[in-house]
Amino acid sequence: MGLFTVEEAAAELEALLPTLDEIVSLRADAAELAASLQPNGRATALGGLPEMKAAQARLDELLTVVQQTGAELKGLAPLLVDFPADLEGVPVLLCWLEGDRRLSWYHRADLGFTGRRPLKVPS
Repeated sequence: MGLFTVEEAAAELEALLPTLDEIVSLRADAAELAASLQPNGRATALGGLPEMKAAQARLDELLTVVQQTGAELKGLAPLLVDFPADLEGVPVLLCWLEGDRRLSWYHRADLGFTGRRPLKVPS
């Protein structure tokens, strides 16, 4: 996949938000189910091993959906998604972090998350 413009990445993110929300929810369910299956684990109303395997399979499907857009999954907890782009000739990653409802950040590709800056939105 190629580079995203800011507008393309924002539109792709908007389309992906329901998928990203489901990933966050399933991640929590899978963690709770996994904990319940440990020795001395607390039972959960979510189910047992079959439900944990189903949650993990669905998570894999959803993560594949995200990756097929050309976005890069950089973290699962918290969920972090980058969209490769170019800003004024500089390779960057337009950066979305779990909890954000829109694309508001970027960082240079060579700096990573610690170089994260607010994205200037055209007026």
